[in-house]
Amino acid sequence: MAARRRIGLVHPAVDVHDLGLASLAALLASCGLSAARAGREACEAALRPEEPGNGRILRAWIEGDGLDSIGFSYRLDPRDGLRLFASFHAFLEAAGLLARRGGRVSALYFAGLPEACDLVAERFPEVALFRGDESPLECLDLLGLPRSLLPAEEAAGAAYDEDRLAFGRELVRAGEYRSVAPVDRSSSPRFGRRGDGLAARVAHGRERGLPPLMRAHLGPYLPDRREAVALFEDWARRLGRGGLLDVLSIGSSQLSQSRFGDDWEGLADGGGVPIATPEEYGRIWEAARPMLVRTYAGTRGVPELARMYEERIDIAWHALSLWWFCQIDGRGPNSVMQNLLEHARAMSYIASTGKPLEPNVPHHFAFRGADDATYVASGYVAARFAKEMGIRSLVLQVMLNTPRGTWGVQDLAKARALLGLVRGLEGPGFEVYLQPRAGLDYFSRDEERAKSQLAASTALMDDIESADESSPQVIHVVSWCEARGLADPEAAEESIRITRRALDRYRALRRSGQVPDMGADPEVLERTELLAAEAKALVSAIEASIERPYTPEGLYRILASGFFAVPRLSALREEFAEATRWSTATLRGATRTVDGTGAPVPVAERARAAAETARRRFGEARHGS
Repeated sequence: MAARRRIGLVHPAVDVHDLGLASLAALLASCGLSAARAGREACEAALRPEEPGNGRILRAWIEGDGLDSIGFSYRLDPRDGLRLFASFHAFLEAAGLLARRGGRVSALYFAGLPEACDLVAERFPEVALFRGDESPLECLDLLGLPRSLLPAEEAAGAAYDEDRLAFGRELVRAGEYRSVAPVDRSSSPRFGRRGDGLAARVAHGRERGLPPLMRAHLGPYLPDRREAVALFEDWARRLGRGGLLDVLSIGSSQLSQSRFGDDWEGLADGGGVPIATPEEYGRIWEAARPMLVRTYAGTRGVPELARMYEERIDIAWHALSLWWFCQIDGRGPNSVMQNLLEHARAMSYIASTGKPLEPNVPHHFAFRGADDATYVASGYVAARFAKEMGIRSLVLQVMLNTPRGTWGVQDLAKARALLGLVRGLEGPGFEVYLQPRAGLDYFSRDEERAKSQLAASTALMDDIESADESSPQVIHVVSWCEARGLADPEAAEESIRITRRALDRYRALRRSGQVPDMGADPEVLERTELLAAEAKALVSAIEASIERPYTPEGLYRILASGFFAVPRLSALREEFAEATRWSTATLRGATRTVDGTGAPVPVAERARAAAETARRRFGEARHGS
């Protein structure tokens, strides 16, 4: 019965968000079913299906492809989503295409923002809804398809994810996390005073077998700037007194990052706390004690801001994005080359302080469609650049669940491949701290599900180095509510309690054999080895064809030559045409570079093409490393 299903997928042409449809089509293909994606003409017609000409186009698509089920996607304004779906539904009914009117279309599905889904559910209760946070198995359930259709390999990947989510649901429903108490770290050297730092806190925790340090990122935005800063000072005091949070990460506003020290009169600001003076940073540090404090880098005057952060908040560690947070993503005024030069100057200063650096890099490539080999290679290149610039300790942030459809086993492979390459740089004078986090896009707007996902992602973090209970050293706790809005102290502390309880419970289950030890999982080991080899191939090609690759000029040429794939880059596409020329797709839970037919492109082929571009465009070759 399922094998005869013919499902059509359509989105009104005004909405270009079709990644969800592509993912669903790929899922169906893996199950041996084909989805009929509506072409441009039919998507245009879906904007006004009541018009006779458009109705004929849609009928031709539905009847020509023999559709018995149709999925309708709209991820823009919720009320527009309801209006467009209602018009489409009315057309199907009037045209006699619905099964109850004698037609062949027996099932309808709607995919959209949660508010749109609520509106559609109220008016069309018979329509199955895709809110965007469904697992592959849940998608099959919604489509009325048996889970047995999923191939064995994909079923195994899905099972790991489903089991962790079930673990999370059980933990949240039990509610024991609410009794999690603060960790006493007061015997750490210089605790809560200037000179306290990440290395001392981590060493103290290892000696005493304490849980990882908990970091959270917060920053309220209010129309009145001074009110927002005063509120954040209050938040800092509350969190410092609470004792659950170890590292307060200041979510500063866009103007704080790009126009610090300027007159902001009449300028629009983004979200985050709008800190405008060094004195305000100083008051926040004082309020936050005994927590460590850190914040974003600037997007202009980066070295000068780094100095100010040292002076005013004794910053726990710095974070730099290298290619990002400039013109390439609309986050700052610098060109990419200017950004790299400023970041290099900032790194020289950071190295002089002995403070750690967090290269805020790989997930920014992933946000823009990069394949997994790019994710790993870019993280290694950033770490190597930091070491070359004299940085002595590195905070390696690993963002999991990005993109959202990534299988957990592939997340483990990405994390381990990156960690393995970067740990290869360790030695006297260079140490690496692992800091995993959940991906923002992973979380549901449903409260219980989001809390369960937080626990599930924590289990995934612990499986990165399952044999080492001192790993990870830091957890960046993304609050469960962040799919719905910014976190406040209450949400942050509840999220820390869930994370801490999930970590303890999952480790106990592993020790008792009730959950598998993913450290020896053959599929993860195989994927890790493959991904590490692909990333090494990219790095080797870079070092062979880019003169002085670990310099600002070298980093620019790496991206401009196309070694890193970023197909969904939104700006500077002409300048970085070689990087945007590659297409990517999700295959077997991983993001791979693909050709026009959807077949994977070997990394060696892409590396050869990029190396040739580098030689042709920059007229030089790398000699030695």
